[in-house]
Amino acid sequence: MTGRMAALGLVTGSLALLTGAAEAASPRGREPPACRGRVAGQDRLESVAAGGELVLASGRRARLDGLRWPDDPAAAEAARAWLVGLAGRSLATREAPEPDRWGRITLDAATQEGEPVDLAGGLVAAGLAPVDAGEGDSLCRPGLLALEEAARRAGRGIWAGAPPVPAEEVGRLAALAGRFAVVEGRVRNVGERERRTYLNFAPFGTEGVTVTVSKRTWRIMLERGFSAVALRGRRVRARGIVELWRGPTLDVGAAEMIEMLDEEQAQRR
Repeated sequence: MTGRMAALGLVTGSLALLTGAAEAASPRGREPPACRGRVAGQDRLESVAAGGELVLASGRRARLDGLRWPDDPAAAEAARAWLVGLAGRSLATREAPEPDRWGRITLDAATQEGEPVDLAGGLVAAGLAPVDAGEGDSLCRPGLLALEEAARRAGRGIWAGAPPVPAEEVGRLAALAGRFAVVEGRVRNVGERERRTYLNFAPFGTEGVTVTVSKRTWRIMLERGFSAVALRGRRVRARGIVELWRGPTLDVGAAEMIEMLDEEQAQRR
């Protein structure tokens, strides 16, 4: 009976870790619609496949929510090695109700034996993977951004040699076409259109980085105070896949993928 109670305590502690992280999904502590309906479960980590896919004892394949698997081969191998170190351990999971288009389960996971280890949080905190909402329109683990910030300031992992790219370095960003990038710069002007909003990091008539925001995501940003007036002239951090369209472009799908740096710096003082 004592063993059973101890095991139950470990499961409860792991799930509490994941649930607590999820409850910070919005500034008001309410989960966005895209993050609701997640269910608690248990499984075991068998191995880690290419691209960071988790192979579970149940036979399922899964991906960790809220992060981007590194593009650089050396960084990807370092991230994989960290996860492989947890192979064989049982997991408490919090899973999306439906698999993604590749049949993978999107989940948060924490180990159950001993002190719980948050898999996604551990990777991000060690600087082994950047935060990314992926194809989702919300980041269900916004607390990961704070873990990434600490890793970035400490120069851990991928941040040791590749800090955020300054928006002025257009050539460097163009060379990253098709890859994920974190960019920092000052918004020069904002163009609101019917279907998309454009955040331009260079004056009109000059080549520069543009961040495009979908109508749905822009509506969420407006609700959070990210209006055109509020953004104009402000330093921000944006992340996404670099595309080339009249210069480097980042298409942002989730509101959390744009951060106000002025506010972040003020909080440090």
